[in-house]
Amino acid sequence: MLATAGQRTRRTWLRELWDSTIGKKVIVAVSGAVLIGYVILHMVGNLNSLYGAGDGEPRVDGYSDWLRSFGEPILPYATIVWAIRVLLLVAIVVHIIGVVQLRARSRVARGGYPARRIGRTFSSATMMVSGSLLLFFIVFHILQFTTLTIDITPLHHGEVYGNLYAAFQKWYFVLLYVAAVCALGFHLRHAVWSAAQTLGLDRPERNRVLRRTASGLAVVIVLGFISVPLAFWTGILDAPPDEGAHASATPMVVTR
Repeated sequence: MLATAGQRTRRTWLRELWDSTIGKKVIVAVSGAVLIGYVILHMVGNLNSLYGAGDGEPRVDGYSDWLRSFGEPILPYATIVWAIRVLLLVAIVVHIIGVVQLRARSRVARGGYPARRIGRTFSSATMMVSGSLLLFFIVFHILQFTTLTIDITPLHHGEVYGNLYAAFQKWYFVLLYVAAVCALGFHLRHAVWSAAQTLGLDRPERNRVLRRTASGLAVVIVLGFISVPLAFWTGILDAPPDEGAHASATPMVVTR
């Protein structure tokens, strides 16, 4: 079937936006904003773990159940979760491709000469490194807590608190997660500031506030995320009541 004039115009407009350097920067900034929004929501959800095991169902388990059942009976079970996953996948792919292409264009514009590092912060100078580390960590995180491909720690369907407790009794998992979150903090600090510039939000009179906001957000997210593994590892958070019952249980896919 032949495409209509409206469809051709829409595709042309999107293509022109993507092909232009400014348009690609805007798309990278918007996709990054989507990812930042998810990171904040994910951190807030994880903080439910700090309420502990409790006498009944741990609060973080209840939060996980609520998230998956949200929209029922109008929407099928876990529709919102899968919609978020699809959105995140698209945002990550678009973000990575856009960043790589912008970096390649910048290299060509410089004639192959290395970028000047005068005045660059540590966060800005290590964006590609921190981004690569985060991509590795995202894959690892999914393989450990979602698909259970990395079956080092026995995990159980729907028992988020118990799964986190089991994983973060091992110091190397704690170290990995803390390091990844620190990389996330450095990445976010520059990303928020860069996105503000791309979207035209920076002004001489407000740049100091924007920079402090970027730094403050990065610090809050880092502290929020690392508080969970450290609380489990140091024994601040108790073991789940039925931990002993899992010794002979068959691991299943976790619902995180």
